[in-house]
Amino acid sequence: MTVLPSPKTLRDACTDLAEAAAREIMRIYAGDLGVRDKADKSPVTDADHAAELIIVAGLRKLTPETPVVAEEEMAAGGVPKLDGGPFWLVDPLDGTKEFIKRNGEFTVNIALVENGQPTLGIVLAPATETLWRGAAGLGADKSEHGGAFTAIATRTPPPQGLTACASRSHAIYNDLDIWFRNNNLTVADRVQAGSSLKFCLIAEGKADIYPRFGPTNEWDTAAGQGVLEAAGGEVVTTDDRPLLYGKPRFSNPHFIARSKAAR
Repeated sequence: MTVLPSPKTLRDACTDLAEAAAREIMRIYAGDLGVRDKADKSPVTDADHAAELIIVAGLRKLTPETPVVAEEEMAAGGVPKLDGGPFWLVDPLDGTKEFIKRNGEFTVNIALVENGQPTLGIVLAPATETLWRGAAGLGADKSEHGGAFTAIATRTPPPQGLTACASRSHAIYNDLDIWFRNNNLTVADRVQAGSSLKFCLIAEGKADIYPRFGPTNEWDTAAGQGVLEAAGGEVVTTDDRPLLYGKPRFSNPHFIARSKAAR
């Protein structure tokens, strides 16, 4: 049985790893991005690989017996064997398309999964130097520009209606409108954001709901879900079951991230 360090030790160590990866990402962001296509035709950059090397090496030193599922290693065929115990999910640069557009909406994502659920999530936006993190039993907090961490929590939506999040590169408002109407949900405002920032906006009470009806992988969502759930929110499938991890091919079904008051 794998014995992990304390949640606080893991959270603080992963915070340091995310910050180290972010520094390397921003170094590359200032110059040639090294953009090319992976086998599935999705883009990848030098920053994806450089950040992943930093994070994966750090996690393997921190928890040598815990498997690491990392996006670029997976793309290269490096699929770790999971034995039902804890494992890490890493997306070193979530929002590569936004990174290439240089709009700042990309993140570093690190998550720990235990019993199918993300119990630790670190989301860092390098361009704005904003870091969100959450851990089971420790709650969720946020830091800006290297400052002190302050607690965050989901909100009760205002009477006029929900603030809904949609993906910067994948928003299909017609489909979302139909779903909101069919579920008797009133949307008063919308916000578009790239990568896992949408989970964090809900976690800190700036938005209420994020339905995602397109394909995602587990490393895209685990860290954001870890932050959101530690802040009092939830991520469920369209049949209202918890979104779990360690699924075949690490692919997610459609899901809804929300504050519990936005049901």
